[in-house]
Amino acid sequence: MKILVVCGAGASSTFVAHRIRRLARERGLEIVVSPTSDSALEDSAQDAAVVLLGAHLAAQADAIRARLAELGDASVVVLPEAAFTDQSGAIALDSALDAVGIRP
Repeated sequence: MKILVVCGAGASSTFVAHRIRRLARERGLEIVVSPTSDSALEDSAQDAAVVLLGAHLAAQADAIRARLAELGDASVVVLPEAAFTDQSGAIALDSALDAVGIRP
């Protein structure tokens, strides 16, 4: 499963993606996680199952869903602020898994 983590510039998404990767490995999950910026989203979204948005992009979530609809059927989830400060990565990973119907 491919997960994208999106923030405005791509910096904070890198930290979240790293935490998700680490936790997925610990849980024995085969997940590819990539950080990206809002401006590079379409270039990264091919084959993504889930697109996790930073809370600061919540107002743009519907527009982002519309942009991605042409590329596939990725679930778009707005993460709570806590996901970006959660050192374990559990909030973000569990949000992604829940979006595709996998219970953590």
